[in-house]
Amino acid sequence: MITQTPTRILVVDDEPAIRRALRPPLAELGFQVAEASRGEEALQMLRASTYDAVLLDVNMPGIGGVETLRRIRAFAPRLPILMLTVRDKEEEKVEALELGADDYVTKPFSMRELIARVRSAIRRVKSPVRAEDAPIEIGEIRLDPVKRAVSRRGQQIHLTRKEFDILHCLMIRAGRVVTYARLLSAVWGADCREEVEYLRTFVRQLRKKIEDDPSKPVYLLTDVYVGYRFADAQLFQDEPLAGTPITEAGTPTPSVS
Repeated sequence: MITQTPTRILVVDDEPAIRRALRPPLAELGFQVAEASRGEEALQMLRASTYDAVLLDVNMPGIGGVETLRRIRAFAPRLPILMLTVRDKEEEKVEALELGADDYVTKPFSMRELIARVRSAIRRVKSPVRAEDAPIEIGEIRLDPVKRAVSRRGQQIHLTRKEFDILHCLMIRAGRVVTYARLLSAVWGADCREEVEYLRTFVRQLRKKIEDDPSKPVYLLTDVYVGYRFADAQLFQDEPLAGTPITEAGTPTPSVS
């Protein structure tokens, strides 16, 4: 009988209450949890052992979460790292994503959201590398990079060149946030990194073509003040996860349906 190796996750947060709140539900779902209270400690642990993912708090004493992320990426470029942030620190989210964070979760967060994001990040790293010119299918949307063609439910969708480039940039990173600056640079060039309103106009038009209800998008999602992400289709297939939101202080609060 083959036993499955547990997924090892390192939780880095200076708040003991947060670590206590995360430990039981992660363990119950099969994660092997290790803990660090500072970035310096996390770096030592990561150099000494192997982990499948890291949950890294942004606001910590010492070198802090963002600098810890920068140093981890120097020796572990593919290790899934999710940042734990507070709601009003959008600039920190953007900085972390630009430095290579796979995703972020905002406090207070629910265990359902957290586990879905962790699983998604680990799955992306372990998935076979997809050929750059291979078609991408997510839900009912199919994009063919070679033919520069997009269809939904088998019906062709006419996109402008820039609309296609935006969609392609998001779909090849499905499930991950692409910051406004990175998306603008990829489609228009580095000189256009600040033209966010210009990008929003194109996204609104794109949603009209690929969404049933552009005002309630299912595929092309907004991370407010940060960027856009194309939905990870696999997330919709994950089993429901119970759990109440975890606050910044680590105290569970009632779930909101």
